[in-house]
Amino acid sequence: MELRVFTEPQQGATYDDLVAVAQEAERLGFGAFFRSDHYLGMGTEGLPGPSDAWITLAGIARETSTIRLGTMMTSATFRLPGPLAISVANVDQMSGGRVELGIGAGWFEAEHTKYGIPFPGTGERFDRFEEQLAIITGLWATDGGFTHDGAHYQVADSPGLPKPVQPKPPVLIGGLGKKRTPELAARYADEFNLPFVDEETTKAQFARVREACEQEGRDPQTMRWSNALVLCVGADEAEIDRRAAAIGREKAELRENGLAGTPEEVVDKIGRYAALGAERIYLQVLDLADLDHLRLVAREVMPHVA
Repeated sequence: MELRVFTEPQQGATYDDLVAVAQEAERLGFGAFFRSDHYLGMGTEGLPGPSDAWITLAGIARETSTIRLGTMMTSATFRLPGPLAISVANVDQMSGGRVELGIGAGWFEAEHTKYGIPFPGTGERFDRFEEQLAIITGLWATDGGFTHDGAHYQVADSPGLPKPVQPKPPVLIGGLGKKRTPELAARYADEFNLPFVDEETTKAQFARVREACEQEGRDPQTMRWSNALVLCVGADEAEIDRRAAAIGREKAELRENGLAGTPEEVVDKIGRYAALGAERIYLQVLDLADLDHLRLVAREVMPHVA
């Protein structure tokens, strides 16, 4: 099991905060540093304000050297597919080939309203998402002359430049949709991720995606499988209490729905997700100032699940 760090900077973080977490995660041996792609805090003022996912990852790419970098998840409503393909390829070059693109249809209507971003209905968002996947991966793969004639996006004879360092940065797709999400994952994703769900839901949705892979003529073994869970680990109950309070959550609720408790409890829960097929856990770190939290996990959890 690979452990990755996942941050939510729209809740309140500076670029320097993100760099500090990414550099410490790299030093401690975590597999990746991911950040959300949101422009509005949720349940908070989000001071000092939102930051753009790909701009900050570009900077972090130059301030780290080995850790992988990505989004969970870039919203297809925020960017046109051609410019997004260029941005990701640029950051991949800047990082020496360490970038991964997590991408979804978009869901948080309020941030669209606050920043003047169109927010179509669910069906159209998924239609646009599907076209974006086709265009982004097509532009990376083409030797020139890529064309896409879709209902929402048209691309004519594109050179598909610049190219990423990787032949194709891994694409992550996730979510609980029972039909289109598994179909799109089977067609385009290198990794399927489930955020903040229990073991029963994980088992059922992984099964749907495996079935979609088989229907697509794809070996499900070629897919990577992962979960994202909020992190709240403490050496003792007092430390768990302190960390739960710092992120405004209840300890009992975090134990139920997240990855919380003592290191031993967390190791056991990670093992249960591994038994369902998960190969990676994205640790949602909400208190970015508490680097000792990451150090505890690296010391007391990582050696027992790697």
